[in-house]
Amino acid sequence: MTFGYHRYYAGPVQAVVFDWAGTTIDFGSLAPIKAFCGLFETNGVTITLEEARAPMGAEKREHIKALLEMPRIREAWTAKHGAEPTEAVIDRLYNDFIPVQKQAIAERTQLIPGARETFEFLESRGIKLGANTGYSQEMITDLVQSAAEQGYKPASTVCATDVQRARPFPHMTLKNIMELEVEAVQSVVKVDDTLTGIEEGLNAGCWTVGIAVSGNEVGLDLADWEALSEEEQDVMRAAAYKRFRQSGAHYVIDSVADLPAVIEDIEARLEAGEQP
Repeated sequence: MTFGYHRYYAGPVQAVVFDWAGTTIDFGSLAPIKAFCGLFETNGVTITLEEARAPMGAEKREHIKALLEMPRIREAWTAKHGAEPTEAVIDRLYNDFIPVQKQAIAERTQLIPGARETFEFLESRGIKLGANTGYSQEMITDLVQSAAEQGYKPASTVCATDVQRARPFPHMTLKNIMELEVEAVQSVVKVDDTLTGIEEGLNAGCWTVGIAVSGNEVGLDLADWEALSEEEQDVMRAAAYKRFRQSGAHYVIDSVADLPAVIEDIEARLEAGEQP
């Protein structure tokens, strides 16, 4: 007779890997949007907020390329410049984008309300903190310093330009896992405010948590969000939750402030033998 054995991880959560903009800093994930809209405006082509947000989470050169592949934007670019955008044009736009993005980031480095308390909760349980982002290393130098001054010091920070393939490929999260020296991917939680970030976490074999309100899916500054009526908030929240659930996220929460309860639930499920 032949026997099979089922092996599963039943220990605690060992690490959480966070996205940056919209997840841990920059409520509304507005720094990238400001930069993309400004870049295209400077080049004589106006893009909408919805268009700018569509590829969010991707490496920034790929984001620019994705925008230029949108039929309306491509047509507008061709009408303005007399030719379709080439790879050389994308390279030039990306080089122009870097200082614009750095300036936009510098204006949006505040931790999201409740984030610091969540980091303290995780650290009190011995859970390691990692971070990854569609930004490049040169874009986030000042951001990392500002976050550290506010009490957020992830032990591993990986950028899209640090790996061969960025989101939705799992490379960034897997690099975080290796740098954090985590034993099992099943013990890792990926927290992100973009759908492509959730796909990244799923592809890495992790638990995934979508951030619905403070990030890209709602896309409002904290003051603008709080100015909405409860009914308006409920409509926008429900739509964002639905998109994350359809993307395969294991959990969806309003902001990183709500993460501690999720961690406790994941640990109970792991102890019971459940896997991501």
